Amino acid sequence: MNHIDKPIAFDPDALRRKVSEIRTIAPGDRQEEEDGGKTTDLNPLARKIALQFRADTYSPAMIIGLLRLLEFAALFTIGYAVLMFYVRPDVETLFVYLAALVGGAALGVVLLQFADAYQVPALRSPWRMTPRIVAAWGLAFAAMALVLFLVKSGDEYSRIWFLSWFLGGAAYLFIERQTIAYSIRRWARNGTMERRAVIVGGGEPARDLIRTLEQQPENDIRICGIFDDRDERRSPSIIAGYPKLGNVAELVEFARLARIDMLIIALPLSAEARILTLLKKLWVLPVDIRIAAHAKGLRFRPRSYSQIGAVPMLDVFDKPIADWDKVAKRLFDIVFSLIALALLWPVMLGAAIAVKLSSPGPILFKQKRHGFNNEIIDVYKFRSMYTHLSDPTARAAVTKGDPRVTPVGRFIRKSSIDELPQLFNVLRGQLSLVGPRPHAIQAQSHDRKYVDVVEGYFARHRVKPGVTGWAQINGWRGEIDHDDKIRYRTEFDLYYIENWSLWLDLKILFLTPIRLLNTENAY
Repeated sequence: MNHIDKPIAFDPDALRRKVSEIRTIAPGDRQEEEDGGKTTDLNPLARKIALQFRADTYSPAMIIGLLRLLEFAALFTIGYAVLMFYVRPDVETLFVYLAALVGGAALGVVLLQFADAYQVPALRSPWRMTPRIVAAWGLAFAAMALVLFLVKSGDEYSRIWFLSWFLGGAAYLFIERQTIAYSIRRWARNGTMERRAVIVGGGEPARDLIRTLEQQPENDIRICGIFDDRDERRSPSIIAGYPKLGNVAELVEFARLARIDMLIIALPLSAEARILTLLKKLWVLPVDIRIAAHAKGLRFRPRSYSQIGAVPMLDVFDKPIADWDKVAKRLFDIVFSLIALALLWPVMLGAAIAVKLSSPGPILFKQKRHGFNNEIIDVYKFRSMYTHLSDPTARAAVTKGDPRVTPVGRFIRKSSIDELPQLFNVLRGQLSLVGPRPHAIQAQSHDRKYVDVVEGYFARHRVKPGVTGWAQINGWRGEIDHDDKIRYRTEFDLYYIENWSLWLDLKILFLTPIRLLNTENAY
């Protein structure tokens, strides 16, 4: 056996430990400007392709989750319809049947899950899955029949209803799965259901990866282009039919313009130093980052990697707050924003009147700030400065006793009442209630922009910014008059992103009014 054929010894956990060091911000250390903080002009071809992928897509996880809900509702409805048509129970009997309907529909969905009927390949192959689907639905009824026999309650239910519900549910599942298979093929063609990927790296590894992915019979990956820092001698401009769109610095800008789901690094795992250099530039993006591990001879533990079809991928970074977590957070934002507006409208009305009477000018102040994925958004506040002295760019931070701030402005800034109009930004989907605070695009610490002070600063934009956040309730609010303050604030923001949960959001939301009593750094 020659050296090419020997299995490659590789420790994914060791690489992950080194990757975690990328995300560590060391307060007090001098930080250099990162490539991700610069604005890089895309070449015309890359910009044209990026604009083609501006529309959002629906991930398989979202569609499968919706399918589970649909099938539960449909199976329940079929049983209920048969019940109303044939049995016509009285009120007391109805509750007995409803318990069986809910339990049976839920058990059917659970057993379909165990039968792998909610995998994308299964959805694409309804004929092959039909016996397994009918068996899972039949097993749900067998389990219900056994329970009713054991508790001696079988005589309370109509056998005709029981059998009709089973047959009606089986017929529905068969027809629905045929329809879903057709829809998935259609969604794959028009781009509705796909995962958009960019290949990082060129040459033979990228060519082999692309060909392997394209050979997958049920591939949902759309390759949007290739980016590589190497010149054409080592990385040709066309690889497996896909154009090389630029270097890694341009990739960062490309991924902020297009809706990219995944970056796949196509480099030999032995090129560890180069991989780590790439990750240091790319981890600021809100995408999944994977390292292709399809070369012959690689040996991993099963939990070390995920699969795209038959292609193993080493998971390095996951997109934060994605799929159903994103839906849950959005519902959280809408519900609690409406509650806050219902409770605080008198305060907001009083603040608006006070601002208008205290000095000439508009009631609201609009400022451009960085939003999700570095997009520029307009954030609303109650105006706290004299109109002719206002600073929309925030180049000069507000300091203690700042003459630009009105008397009313000092009060609403200290109490954070000036931030309440941002609830409307939340309802518009530009902000979240909880998240890293959005900073003005020209905000500075002394004479340097924040990105020049903190390596990885833009990684805080991998999620929507928030009206309040983990950093704020831990004392990092108000004036930033020292480099360490923005470093610590960014460190707390990144902790929030890595450890997000709805419970953490709820904790931050309810602690915010208490922590606002500390106005030491708010001017």
